[in-house]
Amino acid sequence: MNKNIKLAVAGAVLALSASANAGIVIPAGEWTLDVNGNVNAFANYTHADNATGTCAAASATSTCTFVSGGLASEGQIGTGSAGVRQGKYPAKQVAINTGLLPSWIGFTGKTRQNDLDVEFTISMQPGVSENSVTGDGAVNTGSGASALSSSRQTFLNRQTYLKFGDASWGSIKLGKDLGIFGSDAILSDMTLLGVGAASGLSGSADNTTLGGIGTGYTYAAWKGQITYQSPNWNGFQATVGLFNPNAIPNADSLTTNAFAQDRLGVEGKLAYSWAGDFSGKAWLGFASYDVTAGTTSNYTIKAYEAGVNGNVGNLGVTAYYYSGDGLGTTFMGYLGANAQGKTRDSHGGYLQATYVIPTGTKLGASYGVSNLDGLSNDSTSLIEQNRRWTIGAYHPLTKSLNLVAEYNDTRAEAQGSNVDAIKAKNVSLGAILFF
Repeated sequence: MNKNIKLAVAGAVLALSASANAGIVIPAGEWTLDVNGNVNAFANYTHADNATGTCAAASATSTCTFVSGGLASEGQIGTGSAGVRQGKYPAKQVAINTGLLPSWIGFTGKTRQNDLDVEFTISMQPGVSENSVTGDGAVNTGSGASALSSSRQTFLNRQTYLKFGDASWGSIKLGKDLGIFGSDAILSDMTLLGVGAASGLSGSADNTTLGGIGTGYTYAAWKGQITYQSPNWNGFQATVGLFNPNAIPNADSLTTNAFAQDRLGVEGKLAYSWAGDFSGKAWLGFASYDVTAGTTSNYTIKAYEAGVNGNVGNLGVTAYYYSGDGLGTTFMGYLGANAQGKTRDSHGGYLQATYVIPTGTKLGASYGVSNLDGLSNDSTSLIEQNRRWTIGAYHPLTKSLNLVAEYNDTRAEAQGSNVDAIKAKNVSLGAILFF
């Protein structure tokens, strides 16, 4: 099975026997081809509270202001007298979506040549959320936020890389794959095999849901990279790489990809894994990106993380923390600075516990929060905190097929007390199959 799919399953510790599934292995001369992936779909019901109270409307014709950067779906808002919310209907949404982990088909080829392990991976991620007039992605349903339009298409391409190395000195990867910073956080998130939070940024048209992204960690994302991974030294392993940053959104909006770079980004981590009756993994990571936008917005993103995942008997516990300057929230760099390049501090993390009951069902609970410290001249509607509670049940119906049920409660609060919080609850029922 593709390494990232294996990590996703093993890291989430949910699909009890799926981690042993080797995919569809096809010998082909000197090469071994592994066809691997998953298919998942979930029925989701989301209810967004339309809290009463005042907001930042400036005149009788203004629409009340909600949280900018909030990850809970917004209620329906009307207009009326200044500062008074007129909408009275909560937003209710029913949809059939792919979960946090996209449906996946990957092709990995491996061989040993000239004392080198050589491998390639190419993958595609088809979703089930395409509901345009054609229903097949022939029409791009993205409108408005250009930074999100690609996530509204039926197919994604998240992996195209080659790798070579040897157990004696490590390996080098060149191409597109998951970033280093934040990767262990998302791969340890129990909602990886479920849904987690629905997106309040662009609704149910997204190819995937958010899981715990933006409510406990920032998205690792899929990036062009040259990465070196060391050999395993009695459980210790180091990884460091040069990265193309994904288009960093404008500091105040997702509608403009305003930022460029004048050097490659750097990400890295040091991890230690151990086995036995008490098994687990601990890691420390960092990221650094220079951001350039004209002559006024030049700054450096600096981010740090620490996490631990431990398992004893049927109990699993994960704790994760991150902080950054210019890192922003949800996505690398999003809302990390204002238009003048003055950076905002951010921090957050999540705690998660899972337990396998005698039926084989894994029950889990998770709490995550992402905080953004505002600047003195920031809008009162700027996001200050996104937080989420999740309760989930994950049952292995077969060694490849898991049934999933989740309840998520998400809340977004703004910098200003005059802006109402966004609150959303969603229930998800579905299944995920690995091959």
